[in-house]
Amino acid sequence: MSRIRISPVQFIPISFLLLILCGTLLLMLPFATASGKPADVSTALFTATTSVCVTGLVVVDTFSYWSTFGQAVILVLIQVGGLGVVTFGAMIMLIGKRKFSFGDRKLLGNALNVEKNRGLLSFLIRIFKGTFLVEGIGAVLSMFVFIPRLGIGKGIWASIFHSVSAFCNAGMDVVGSDSLISLRESNLLMIVTMALIVMGGLGFVVWFELYDGIKDGIKKRFSFPEIVRRLPVHSKVVLCVTAVLIIGGAVAVFAAEYHNPATIGGMSLPDKVINSLFQSVTFRTAGFASVPQEGLTEVSCVLGYFLMFIGGSPIGTAGGIKTVTAFLVCMNARSYITGHREIVIFNRSVSPEQMHKASAVAVVSLGVVAVMTILLMVFTGNALTDSLYEVTSALATVGLSRGLTPGLNLAGRIIVVISMYLGRIGPLSMALFFAKSPGNENRIKHAEGEFYVG
Repeated sequence: MSRIRISPVQFIPISFLLLILCGTLLLMLPFATASGKPADVSTALFTATTSVCVTGLVVVDTFSYWSTFGQAVILVLIQVGGLGVVTFGAMIMLIGKRKFSFGDRKLLGNALNVEKNRGLLSFLIRIFKGTFLVEGIGAVLSMFVFIPRLGIGKGIWASIFHSVSAFCNAGMDVVGSDSLISLRESNLLMIVTMALIVMGGLGFVVWFELYDGIKDGIKKRFSFPEIVRRLPVHSKVVLCVTAVLIIGGAVAVFAAEYHNPATIGGMSLPDKVINSLFQSVTFRTAGFASVPQEGLTEVSCVLGYFLMFIGGSPIGTAGGIKTVTAFLVCMNARSYITGHREIVIFNRSVSPEQMHKASAVAVVSLGVVAVMTILLMVFTGNALTDSLYEVTSALATVGLSRGLTPGLNLAGRIIVVISMYLGRIGPLSMALFFAKSPGNENRIKHAEGEFYVG
């Protein structure tokens, strides 16, 4: 009997699917809910999917519907889903001192979206050390807010849950039914949450390149501009694009919502600034809300579509098509308009294969957004603004909703579940799926056809 061989492209989506199924079964246990009654299949499946896919859309309140056991299951699903099933499995293998085969290293490299196998295990160890360090600091700082509000026991638990959820860009909490709206005047919590979201969304490669660059620069007494100049091109692009999106988004939200009484209109100027910044950051795949999303103006919603679709950066916990992908697509258009054949970024050229990957991920993601939005409108009867917001949020694993999620019918829940799943595995799997392989290369050179474009 022949053995069934699963390629890394197939294994990664399957691993997430199996984790979702395990989470669903655990959440259907009677003691997983606060009432002691088993959760129905659709509620358990939806919650497991939103946890594993670190999305944050919920059909029931996390803090009141689920027991401590249920919340613990959700927290584990968020952590494993955020860092990746294969990544966690590899770490367990490493702790158990199991030898890594070439296939294991290739699978791990695909899971992390890293092409180089050299130094892969040390990179894995740095990821886990960095993750737990940042989450630990975030939890300790959050305790200064949650312990006075909830007491020692619940405060510590809420702080740990919040820190992991924020770093993994999940956007779920065990504080209340209104996300962070009741805590939006706590500047400490707002700043800590934004820091965790941004750290998780930057990507681990940027972490380590930035850390190594600063450490080396201090040792060699380089000036700050020199340290920045010596950073690898990937980190430069990520940091620049991230800064532009966050600052630009904050300015746009501030202008669009300044007089809106449903959001920041009644706040003081400092609170308007920090909540506009928070909304810009959370748009990027975090899912926490400091203002009611259904109260946002149409301008902010359109901005949200744009920021959610782009998402965070590669090799991190965020979703979306990723900052580098969006930037390469824009640079491709710019190069055509300006007549440059070679795309050069910070004195480094971009290969045609990378441009093809970026275009494929962007186009396929746009197509999925369109299809899922239409299906949600057809099966739920909701308006375009709310449906597109829900689907974009699900596909980009953001977790923000204009009040649509709790009222979804069964068909709507299934559509959003599929969207969350595709969003979590999408950019990575699509990049791998469209990667060039010897079996897919054209063996015949065809004559050029005449096409009229534009």
